[in-house]
Amino acid sequence: MSSGIQASLPGRYATALFDIAREAKTIEAVEASLANVRAALDGSPDFARLVASPLVSRGDAAKAVAATAATLSLDPVTTKFLGVLADNRRLPQLRAIIAAFRALAAHHRGEATAEVSSAHPLGDDQVDALKASLRQRVGRDVAVDLSVDPSLLGGLVVRIGSQMIDSSIRTRLNSLAQAMKG
Repeated sequence: MSSGIQASLPGRYATALFDIAREAKTIEAVEASLANVRAALDGSPDFARLVASPLVSRGDAAKAVAATAATLSLDPVTTKFLGVLADNRRLPQLRAIIAAFRALAAHHRGEATAEVSSAHPLGDDQVDALKASLRQRVGRDVAVDLSVDPSLLGGLVVRIGSQMIDSSIRTRLNSLAQAMKG
């Protein structure tokens, strides 16, 4: 699992963070902090632009990340790690690093990881039902990485490893359009 993750730049950073968190016995705290960072990226266009912009200097990026870390009450390991990313100009890779860390943490717990895209945010009951359904399909617990993609119109797209389950309305409509063309 980790050899595939380590092949990419975000994977190497995620692996380094995971190793530090494992040694400090703070995997759960780091994972929770990274979830807060991801929510901030999704919820704040200004923060997302700051992270993605190559025009922001290292110093300014480090200051902004430190202020954001304090606002989000991130754990010390994650705060320091974000500073390293800013210093190394790797903040544009943050989303991929978070995804890779989550995959490593799930693998550490013996879970499979599923990337789930839905047209609308899923409620807690829906997430629990989805996890139960996926658990039956793969035979072990599944950690879900949720994202919202309004272009799906409805339904879900689920990726577990190389397997993809697409039950989106967009795909069904495209299939119907192809069938009608003959």
